[in-house]
Amino acid sequence: MTTSLATTIDLNCDLGEGFGAWRVADDEALLDTVTAANIACGFHAGDPRTMRRACEAAVRRGVSIGAHVGYRDLAGFGRRFLDVDPDELVDDLLYQLGALDAIAGTAGGEVRYVKAHGALYNAIATHDGHAWAVVEAVWRYDPQMPVLGQPGSRLFAHAREAGLVAVPEAFPDRGYLPDGLLAPRQHPGAVLTDPAEVAHRCVRLVTEGRIEAVDGSALELRPGSLCLHGDTPGAVAIATAVRSALVLAGVQPRSFV
Repeated sequence: MTTSLATTIDLNCDLGEGFGAWRVADDEALLDTVTAANIACGFHAGDPRTMRRACEAAVRRGVSIGAHVGYRDLAGFGRRFLDVDPDELVDDLLYQLGALDAIAGTAGGEVRYVKAHGALYNAIATHDGHAWAVVEAVWRYDPQMPVLGQPGSRLFAHAREAGLVAVPEAFPDRGYLPDGLLAPRQHPGAVLTDPAEVAHRCVRLVTEGRIEAVDGSALELRPGSLCLHGDTPGAVAIATAVRSALVLAGVQPRSFV
């Protein structure tokens, strides 16, 4: 028998990642299941109209809005590392934060946290300059605003130094390497699409604080939020299965902010 480590957990999802006529995910359906929406800010995906629609839909459902900031890389969907000067990256991040917060405000909401996207997210696990840039941008914008990220990362180290709240998250729909980093997307087992498997991993994360790495070893994690990717095949079915499994296990989905 397992003893639950938490009675509530945040479910965050990457949303608003379309552009123009193109849609990557069913944002409306996903917003019915998650508690926090990481909304693209126009640099890796998204555009003003997509951002506004996503914000309005989130506000209608009482879902917390987060700024999903990334490298200036629309063509690569923000999944390519860009060797940007950290000072320049601070400005890019402030631009994205301000844009989304302004649009969220017109919808009756506000940006309540920040999460990096794709290659930037991976980079700030080990890249001091870019981790500092994310923390510096958030601190300049609002030093009370939390950041979501990987525990043990350089982002968390810089956040502690700056006095920012850093919330650890886990990725039940992504494979982990034995060192606790995410497996590259081209790695076998890097992206998980079976709803039952992802739901089981979520429940284990919350009730046991563990997740299985790609080599079968067990990793110890204590997440404050679980991330579900909106662009994963079958994302809505996965999110629905996850929420149902958590509730059945006695865990209530609830935003961390």
